[in-house]
Parts: sequence; C-alpha cells; structure tokens
Amino acid sequence: MIVMLRAVVMMLALVLGCTQAIASDGWGSFKTRFMTSEGRIQDTGNRNISHTEGQGYAMLMAVWYNDRPAFEKLWLWTKTNLRNPNNGLFYWRYLPDQPNPVADKNNATDGDVLIAWALLQAGEKWQVQSYLNASDEIQRAILALTVMPFGGYTVMLPGSQGFNKNSYIVLNPSYFIFPAWRDFARRSHLKVWNKLINDGLELLTQMRFGNTHLPLDWVVLNADGSVAPAAAWPPRFSYDAIRIPLYLYWYDGQSPELVPFQQFWSAYPRLQTPAWIDVMSDTKAPYNMAGGLLAVRDLTLNETGYLTDTIGSNEDYYSSSLRLLTWLAFKQQQ
Repeated sequence: MIVMLRAVVMMLALVLGCTQAIASDGWGSFKTRFMTSEGRIQDTGNRNISHTEGQGYAMLMAVWYNDRPAFEKLWLWTKTNLRNPNNGLFYWRYLPDQPNPVADKNNATDGDVLIAWALLQAGEKWQVQSYLNASDEIQRAILALTVMPFGGYTVMLPGSQGFNKNSYIVLNPSYFIFPAWRDFARRSHLKVWNKLINDGLELLTQMRFGNTHLPLDWVVLNADGSVAPAAAWPPRFSYDAIRIPLYLYWYDGQSPELVPFQQFWSAYPRLQTPAWIDVMSDTKAPYNMAGGLLAVRDLTLNETGYLTDTIGSNEDYYSSSLRLLTWLAFKQQQ
C-alpha cells in the first residue's frame, strides 16, 4: 500500500514538473521517503545503506517536529542494530544486503554525537529519564574513546580506530558539532566540552587553505600543531565540509568563523554557486549547488527568505537532511 501511494504521489509530482515539494510537511515527506517501518533511515544516494549520521539526523528532526512515536522507532532500531556492547558507541554503517550488516566495527563520532544530542533533547522535551541516561552514557563513551589532547589542542577523532597516526591525526572538521557540544557542557558541567568548542573554533581559523581560505573535508593535525590537507582525500571543500557553516550558524549565527564561507559564496550568483571546490587548485565542480547544499549557502549568507522545510521531489537522503537541518538551525536561532 505504501509503495502504491508513493508511486501515485511521485506521478503527481512529475505531472507538476518535478520541482514542487511532495508534501507541505518536510518531516512527513522525509519519513515517507527515507524511513522504514522499523525506524531505519535509508541513504538513497548510497545504495540504501544506513549509518549513525542518518539515524541521528532523523532523531533530531523527530524531536523538533514533536513526533515521539517516530523517535522511539528510530532509537529502538539504532540501539538494537548499531550499538556496540563492548564500548557504548555505535557501529557507523549498516549494509542491509550483507550477511553481516555491521562487519565494520568502527564508529563515526559525528553519528554518536548526533544520537546523544537527540536523546538529550528528547529527554528534556518529553521528560523521559531513560533518554537522558542513554545520552549521558554515550557522552561518556565519546569522551573516553575519541577525545584526546594533541598538538596543543583538545580534539575529537572521527572514529575510535584508524585516525591516530602517532605523529599526526586525521580530523574531519564537519564533525565539530558545536551546538551539541554546548548542550553536553550544560548537561554534564564538564569543562572538556567547552575546551572542544574553543579549540575547534581555533582550529577552523588555521584550516583556511588556498585562495578561498576554506577548510577541507579531511585535514591532518600534526604533532607541532600545524594543519595540512589529508593526503588520502581530495583537497576539497565539498559534501562533508558543507556542514561546517551549518553547525557554526547553529551554534552562533554571528560567528566570525562564518566569514570565509560568506565571502566565497557571495562571489557567485545564487543559482550559479559551484557545489564544491578543490581549494588547492581552484578547480570547481562542473555543476552548481541545489537542494540542501543551496539551503546551507542561503542560511550562511542570511538569505533566509529562501529557506523552507519542504523537500523537492528529486532530492535524495543527504540533500533532504541538509535542507531540514538548515531549517532547524534557522528556527532555533530565531
């Protein structure tokens, strides 16, 4: 029945030109298109796999839209299928077509942070102590397994395994989820969360590469405190790093760390803004921003009249997530 309804709705969207949103309620559209009946979020741009990022994003959305039944489904599926009983973190990826869907036992720290943050918000909004307890436990595991001093900074590794190379560490600055860290500091009264915020903001001032002065998707922090592009990834400001200004704005809509992004994007007409740029060669994407990417750009430039929580009929999981998260950040800063 759901498949038939989806087909009808998609056909109507095609008739209307494929540019209209398929529902006025962006969260309702998101659930219909990306959430299974069990509470698993499917990454439609990536073989319908699931990951802690998507579970955390959807849990945050469910809290914002006051959808407790959806939140409980999301949380039940997440803790049942992704929680690592040995360390309290979560397996980062779920491959539904594999005999062992969680063969990779590493975590993705941004997913852990998002889940803990959503549980904290849910526990406070709906007065559910078990959510608060679960959030506290995840926060403690994050601190124990992924947070460390290095190069004169306190940093959060992207995962508990594989990113500490002894003489340097690999960081993903889009994992610097400043508003979540602020809420963790308020909840726990632990100074380490504020230290992560302050050092993360300082690191972003150092991660200004090339002519654009933009950060990269992946960055190396050396033992002497210097930063450099991570050799294993293209030196791009791209689909990971697009979340940096989103989280900065969510933390502080007037943050001076937003300036490099504002300067770069304001140099282009809105609909001719490149989707990514290689900051070392200045090579730009051969296609322009659309969907959720464009929403982050609009938020960062305070062109908020363009913002909406409706999802275009051609938007995949990631674009739709960015669009709704941008809406949440905008509304929560008002």
